[in-house]
Amino acid sequence: MARTAVMGAGSWGTAFALVLADAGNDVRLWGRRAELCDGINATHENADYLPGIALPETIRATHDPREALDGAEVVVLAVPSQQLRANLGDWGDAIDDAAVMVSLMKGVELGTHLRMSEVVAELTGAGPERIAVVTGPNLAKEIARREPAASVVACADQAVAERLQKLCHTAAFRPYTNTDVIGCELGGTTKNVIGLAVGVCIGLGFGDNTKASVITRGLAETARLGVAIGADPLTFSGLAGMGDLVATCSSPLSRNRTFGEKLGQGLSVEEVTAQTRQVAEGVKSCRSVAELAAAHDVDMPIVTHVAALIAGEMDPEALVKALISREAKPEVR
Repeated sequence: MARTAVMGAGSWGTAFALVLADAGNDVRLWGRRAELCDGINATHENADYLPGIALPETIRATHDPREALDGAEVVVLAVPSQQLRANLGDWGDAIDDAAVMVSLMKGVELGTHLRMSEVVAELTGAGPERIAVVTGPNLAKEIARREPAASVVACADQAVAERLQKLCHTAAFRPYTNTDVIGCELGGTTKNVIGLAVGVCIGLGFGDNTKASVITRGLAETARLGVAIGADPLTFSGLAGMGDLVATCSSPLSRNRTFGEKLGQGLSVEEVTAQTRQVAEGVKSCRSVAELAAAHDVDMPIVTHVAALIAGEMDPEALVKALISREAKPEVR
């Protein structure tokens, strides 16, 4: 099928490497730590991030990024979003000029407010036909268990999206195509922030009415910002919008929901961070999404209040009270 490099051996990068291997591709998986890569090669298991899940023997792990990238036709970027710039600075020059780059990352860069595809374009010079996004309800452990799941492959070039679709279509993983990269990236980023808010509500002991209210109004906020920056509003009613949001806000497997839940129970951001092995992307991205919304004069109260909570400017009880006590308005998107 295709020689692929998955750059990032965390839970989602490893799970997607499994999908690519199941689809018949030659997969090289890059991880920062040599001991992790050696363990994957020796046991065919990522014991740190996906313990108990057998990986196909066709996945070969390496801690040498240039070895992973050598000859790769498709490069999957699965590093933490706020570390993408530094990583591409280290090994981006080893990516083949014809390779298609696929972002699994869900974030907006701090300071620049760039989406991940925009960071890739800036640092590699690649055109939109070489940059794609995979997003949707992508809880890594469920996908690694080969539980049935659907997702979205987005690229401005429909033919490229269709090619990538074929490369990751398996008996358990069904990808759909979309050309709305902006909407798909924004949906994947903002759902993490909304997931934090839902987690806070759970941690405070609130029930399903509260959760449903935050999820629904969070989707409305996301769509408002999406339209302002050029997304197709229909994207947010599909897998990349509502689908991803529901999975993140509903599942205890979600890092962001779990992080917010612990905040609601009274732990500080620093305490939860110290307990968390993997990155909860919404903790970093909430500020950049709030700033992006302000720059476009878009009202996003949930995102703004979550950013204030993470910055230590508001406590969980005050966050919920502030959202509910806001001036009542007609329900418009």
